[in-house]
Amino acid sequence: MKFVKVFLAALAAFVVGSFVCFFLWILVLVGMAGTMGGSTEPVTNNTILKIDFSEVITDAPSGNPFASIDFMTMETTPQLSFYSALRAIDAAAKDDRIKGIYLRPNGMGGLSGTAQVEELRATLQQFKESGKFIIAYNETYTQGLYYLVSVADQIYMQPEGSFDWTGLASQTLFFKGLLDKLGIEVEIFRPTVCKYKSAVEPYFLKKMSPENRAQMQSLVNSMWKTVTTAVSESRSVSVEELNKLADNLSIVLPQDALEAKLIDGLKYEDEMDGIFAELGVEKGLDDEFNYISLGGYAAQVGADLKNVSSPEVAIVYAEGQIVDGEGTDGKIYGNTLAAKIREVRLDEGVKAVVLRVNSPGGSALASDIIWREMELLKAEKPVIVSMGGYAASGGYYISAPADAILADKTTLTGSIGVFGMIPNVGKAMEQKLGVTVDVVKTNSSAGISPMVPMTSAEKRALMRSVDRVYERFTGLVAEGRNLPVERVLEIAGGRVWSGEEALAIGLVDMNGGLKEAIAVAVDKAALGEDYRIVERTEVPTGLAAYLSAFSAQLKSSWEASELGIAMKEYRHLQEALSQSGVVMYSPYKVEF
Repeated sequence: MKFVKVFLAALAAFVVGSFVCFFLWILVLVGMAGTMGGSTEPVTNNTILKIDFSEVITDAPSGNPFASIDFMTMETTPQLSFYSALRAIDAAAKDDRIKGIYLRPNGMGGLSGTAQVEELRATLQQFKESGKFIIAYNETYTQGLYYLVSVADQIYMQPEGSFDWTGLASQTLFFKGLLDKLGIEVEIFRPTVCKYKSAVEPYFLKKMSPENRAQMQSLVNSMWKTVTTAVSESRSVSVEELNKLADNLSIVLPQDALEAKLIDGLKYEDEMDGIFAELGVEKGLDDEFNYISLGGYAAQVGADLKNVSSPEVAIVYAEGQIVDGEGTDGKIYGNTLAAKIREVRLDEGVKAVVLRVNSPGGSALASDIIWREMELLKAEKPVIVSMGGYAASGGYYISAPADAILADKTTLTGSIGVFGMIPNVGKAMEQKLGVTVDVVKTNSSAGISPMVPMTSAEKRALMRSVDRVYERFTGLVAEGRNLPVERVLEIAGGRVWSGEEALAIGLVDMNGGLKEAIAVAVDKAALGEDYRIVERTEVPTGLAAYLSAFSAQLKSSWEASELGIAMKEYRHLQEALSQSGVVMYSPYKVEF
C-alpha cells in the first residue's frame, strides 16, 4: 500500500513537472518567434523599409526568453537589439532592392530613451546620403517622435491628428510631507561638497534646492538645444522661431504645424500611395507596395559573420541599476558583469571591447568590483565606453577607466558623488500600527536597525564610509580621465551633466553613439577592415533560470497592467528606495 502511494505521488510529480516544462518551452518558442518577428518577409525590387515600431527596440539584447510576451494579454511584441536596428538601416542604404524608408511610428514597440532617438536619427541622416528617400507619416507627433521624424525628406500627418510642441520639463516628486504624516524619519549622509547630489532631496525637502534647480535647468536647456538645432537644420525653421512656437503654444492643430512648416502636408494614410508613386516606387503583382519591417529586415541581415576567424570587437552591456552579487534579471550585478569583462579579457580572439553603459549607478561596492576588471581589461586591450541614455554616478564610476568615453549629446552623465540614506520607521510603526521593538545586545552599536534611531557613533561611522567613497571616486576619475583632482572636484559634487556639457568639461572624449564607439575601438586596435562585431549577452541556462525569467516577466506584465501610465514613476521610486548603505546613484531621467 505504501509502495502504491509513493508510486502515485512520483507519477503525479512527473506529470505535473512534464506539463510545466512543456508549457515553459511553448512560451520560450513563442518568445523566440516574437523576437525574430518578420524574418520571412520577402525583400524584392522596389521594397520599402517600414520603421513602424512593431518591435520593442531594446538597448541591450534581452537574455529573458519571455521578454516579448505580455502575460496579462498573452500577446507578443518582437524584440530587436538597438545595434541590430542600426546595422539594418546601414545595410538598407547599400541594398539596391530597398528604395527608401517609410517612418510610420504607430506600433506597440518603440525606443527606450532619448539617446536611442538621437542615435537612430543620426543613422537615418546617414541613410539619406545614399540618395534614397525617407518619408514620415503619423496621426500624432509627440516632441520626441517629431525630433526623430524631422530627419525625413517629407513629413505628413492625419488631418485630424495632434501635434505636441511645448519644450522640455523635468519633474521631481518630493515625499517629505508624506514621511512626516507617517512619522518616518530619514537619516541623510552626504558629503558637504556634494550639494548637487540630489537623489536624497525628495526625502528631506519639499522642493528643489537652488543647486539642484540650477543643474536641472542647465540639463533641460542643453537637451532642448540639441532638439531645436536638429529640427532647425532639417526643416529650415530658425531656433528662435521654434522656441517662439513652443512659448506661445502655437502648434495645437495639424494645420498649425503645416503653416509653421514643420510638416509638408495633411493626408489620410491611403493617400500616401500617391507619394510613393511620385517617388518612382513600383507596385508588385498584387498592385500593392512591398514593405518590410525593420525587425524583418534585420533578421535577414543576420549576424556579423563575414569571417568567423577574424579578430573580434566585443560589445558588453551594462544595463540597469548596479547591485551586489550575481544575477541576470535586468540589473547590473557587480560580480556577474565583472566576470563577463574578465571573460572578454581572457579571450584571445577579442581584440577590443565596447562597454555600452545605461545605468544610474547604485552599489558603491559592486561599482568598484566592476571598475577593477575594467582596469585589468584596459591594461591588455582597448576598451571604449559608449554611454546610452544615462551613465551617471556608479555608471560613470565603471566608465572612468576606459581608453575613451563617447556619449550622445542628450546622455545624462557625471553625478560624481555619493550618499547614504537610512530610514527610521520605529515611531511610525508604533504610532500607526502599534508595533514596538526591544533588543538585547553585547555592544552599544550591535544590531543596527531601521526600527531604532541611530546612535552618534553609528552616524559617524557611516559618514566616514561616505567620505571615503567620495574621495576614492574623485581620485579614480582624476586618474582615468587624466585630470587634476582639483579639476575633478570642481565638476563633481554630484552634479549631472548632459553629454554635450560633459564633452566641454572633459568627462567624455566625443559626442557620438554606439557605431562611433565601435569605430574608435577598431581604430585603437588597428584592425583595419578585417574584424567582426559580437554582442556578448547573458542567456539563462537550466530550469531554475527559466523559472526565474518567467517569474520576472510575469511580475513586469502585472505591474504594467495594474499601474498603466504610473508604471515609470513606480519603478523609479522603487529603484530609489531600494538603495541602502553607501551608494552612488543618480535618479534623474529626462525624456522628450
